[in-house]
Formats: sequence, structure tokens, C-alpha cells
Amino acid sequence: MMSRLLFLSWMVFSTIGGNADPIPKEMLGDWSLNLKSGEAGWLSVSEKDGLPSVAMAVDVGSIKPLANVTVKEEKIHIPIKKFRKGGKNGKLVRTTRAVVWSENGKLVGEVISLFPDGREEKDPFTGKFVPPMPPKPDLAKVKFGKPLTLFNGKDLTGWKLRRPEKLNGWSVKDGLLVNETPKTDFSATGVYGNLRTEAVFEDFKLHVEFLIEKDRNSGVYLRGMYEAQVVDRDSRMQGLQGVGAVFGRVAPSKNAGYEGGKWQTYDLTLVDRHITVILNGEKVVDNQPVPGPTGGAMHTDAMAPGPIYLQGDHTSVKYRNIVLMPAE
Repeated sequence: MMSRLLFLSWMVFSTIGGNADPIPKEMLGDWSLNLKSGEAGWLSVSEKDGLPSVAMAVDVGSIKPLANVTVKEEKIHIPIKKFRKGGKNGKLVRTTRAVVWSENGKLVGEVISLFPDGREEKDPFTGKFVPPMPPKPDLAKVKFGKPLTLFNGKDLTGWKLRRPEKLNGWSVKDGLLVNETPKTDFSATGVYGNLRTEAVFEDFKLHVEFLIEKDRNSGVYLRGMYEAQVVDRDSRMQGLQGVGAVFGRVAPSKNAGYEGGKWQTYDLTLVDRHITVILNGEKVVDNQPVPGPTGGAMHTDAMAPGPIYLQGDHTSVKYRNIVLMPAE
């Protein structure tokens, strides 16, 4: 089993300049990656101002520039990151990179981890082309069915951990869905698990109420791909990373959040790849396209259904009144 590859996480954007070879035309576009390790992967390959541009994500991470991406002999070479124990100047654990190419008309590649002892681990993947963004839907013409209560207020029926090997901090207390962990920082992964519905959904409206304390963090993933951020109004995370945002993808028009420790309400509509966010009764994202999955997505196939998925590997949080209306 690929030990540390299960926790690989990054999202990188890079422009390839200089004397780089051109990217083969069949590799242009957005791709949902199927990695052997089971992690969710995503790749976007485009050309801007005559130069190729590459974006890649695996599991969780933030958007950071990455230099030294090259194209040689019709392969894209992407240096990813140096992983260290003990911070920036700590002991080097491994260095990762990715190589992507086209083979028999299909996009393929591998993530390569190099360890200090010279050992390599490879995580091969294939790519599924993601069609271009559809036009903005006319929500007035979309009909939604009867409400489905996803949380019964009694037990975890209909829910399960995304990764069964993680610690389960989720329980039901006083009619509330409660996640309790000792973790207090915002780092991307932890030993406690995220919770997902057993059922999967396509287009829908979702109502969910959450209570997040000051300086704490969680998230509600729509279709297992797009995270509606859960933090308090005064969190250090604002804008693209703040409450009301589709995390890292679509910023809210304003901060309509409440202070930590107060119940807040999301009404979220997902149709095709367009999202509307109503936070505490105020529309802060109006039928906006989401160009790709957010960090921590369970999968990256924009054409596939997915679960409602609650982030529990960050900090403690409470949820209630989780109701979904599927599109007919």
C-alpha cells in the first residue's frame, strides 16, 4: 500500500514559459483524475497568451503558484513539493512530482514520491475529460421535489465516515449532529474523520444549520465536490476562504456571517455546476459557475452524482436541520 501517498495534498497553478515545448492539443481542457491510491485528483491544462498553463489538485490543499513546470517530448513535468518534518527547515521526508502525457488517445500520468533513501513510490492515474462549463441555468424553470430529511436527530442512520480507518468524533446529542475533536488548528488533515451521506445526489437545494465556535473550522460539501465554508464571521479566513464562500473558488458578495457560537443557516442550490449561496437569509453567491472542485473533494467528476459531506477532520462543530430537495 502506498503509505504517505494517501495524504498527498496540493493545488498548484503555474504558467509555462521560456522555450518549453507546446502541449499536445489532445491534453488541453479539464480532467477528472482516477488515481490508483483512491485520492481525488483534478487537472486543468490550457493556453493563455500563447503560453501553456497548468493547474493540478490531489485531495486537499490551497492555491499556490508553482514554478519550473516543463513540457518535454509531449509530457508535462510538474514539480510538486518538498515535505519536511519539523517545519520549513526540518528533516526532509520526501519530494513529490507528477508527469502527465497522452497515450492511445487517453490522458495518463503518475505522481512520484522520492524519499531520502532513494526509494520511489508511484501513484499512476488516468484522466476523464470534463466537458466545458454549461450555460447558467434558469433557476425559475427548475422544479424541486419533496424535502428529504437527511439527519433524523436521533442517530447516524444514512451517514458514514468517508474513511472508516479514521477516528469517529461524530455523535448525536440533544437532537444535534455533533463533531468533537481535540484539534483546534486549521491544518488540512487530521486523525478524525469526515462524515458523508450514504445516498448521492445530482441537482438540489440544501438547507443546513451550523454552530461553529470562534476560530474553528468545518465545511459542507455539495455533491462531494464543492465546499461551502463553515467559519465564524470574524475568522482570519475571509473572502474566497471565508464564510459564504465556495472555498477557494467563488467569493461571497459580502460577509453575512454571525459571530462564533451562534447558529447560522445555509440555503445552497446546486444546478449543473452553478451554485447559489444564501447565508443567514442573505444571498451572497448568485447562480455562479464553479470552475473546478475545491480542496478535500471526494471525487472530481463534475458529471457524477455525489453525497453531502461534512468536514470533521478540522475542529469541533454542530449541525442540525439538514434537509435536501432534489431537482425533478
